[in-house]
Amino acid sequence: MIVDTHVHFIDPTRPQGVPYPDPAEESRLYRTALPLHYKAITAPLGVTGVVVVEASHWVEDNQWILDLAAREPLIVGFSGNLDMRSDDFESNLDRFAANPLFSGIRPRTLAPADYSDPVVVGAADILADKGLELDAHLGYYEMDGLFRLAARVPQLRIVINHIGAGRPIDGIAANPEWAEVMRRIAKHPNVYCKVSAVLQHSAALPAPNDVDFYRPTLDALWDAFGEDRLIYGSNWPNVEQIGPYSQELGIASAYFGEKGDAAAEKFFWRNAKTAYKWVDRSSEGV
Repeated sequence: MIVDTHVHFIDPTRPQGVPYPDPAEESRLYRTALPLHYKAITAPLGVTGVVVVEASHWVEDNQWILDLAAREPLIVGFSGNLDMRSDDFESNLDRFAANPLFSGIRPRTLAPADYSDPVVVGAADILADKGLELDAHLGYYEMDGLFRLAARVPQLRIVINHIGAGRPIDGIAANPEWAEVMRRIAKHPNVYCKVSAVLQHSAALPAPNDVDFYRPTLDALWDAFGEDRLIYGSNWPNVEQIGPYSQELGIASAYFGEKGDAAAEKFFWRNAKTAYKWVDRSSEGV
């Protein structure tokens, strides 16, 4: 079983268009990317479910993804986007969290320092009380507020996206400043790390296929978080700007396969079940 915890679905053909991506700046991403496109690529690779991560700051796009999920059993969870500082944060959260597929939020509208804002901390308490998670889309160099939030709301499950921007991956050594920050943040047992967008952190282009090129960085993550708090994600379709989905998955499979069957199971779906509380929809068919 493989649950991919970082997938974006985008449809620029909708009447309202999309707030992301910008067709002028990211023309390669400005295309329709929906479950049928994803399944065509991943079904032969054994991917059985996805957690969708928001790609829009529009409040009603949370409902758009949930409506998409109602028709698509591949979607087992959804990390939406709500402004934690908004007066209607809790009412919107109540509305979307009534759907069991709503796993939590990724509040990209926040600046890193805002994680220390008492209003944001209060919103984080609400997330935790409802059993929801927080995706943190931050680089290691901007995590000061996240350290404080993890300590102040220890019951909140926090998932760091995209290895905390652990670039450059150069095949020689992990970025030492990044490795130290990740080691420190991993001391908080409520913090998980998503091994996603690995190809996009490669200093070499085209990104190498050899797992040894990525090993120093992956070793640093393993040493920091261990087998219980690392989670698989691809960052599809964005990752295709660098290489095919099969390459992203292949590197993860090669590395975590070396850790044994039990550790690989945790990485590819069990840890995600703990962090996202995703819903098993296998009886619905895919």
